Amino acid sequence: MPKMKTHSGTAKRFKRTGSGKVKRSHAYTSHLFANKSQKQKRKLRKGTLVSSGDYKRIKQMLPQK
Repeated sequence: MPKMKTHSGTAKRFKRTGSGKVKRSHAYTSHLFANKSQKQKRKLRKGTLVSSGDYKRIKQMLPQK
């Protein structure tokens, strides 16, 4: 049985934490900042963890990580 390949698009978007959880960045951070409040822009800067519903799917695409 050959090794599973890592999904390269997923590997660019997600990182593993030290405890094995999956970290992601927020959407809505590329343009149209004049319409967003300062509070919203500040909160979008920080990363967050992947939700439990998406975790299993993303974990399968990152077998070597």
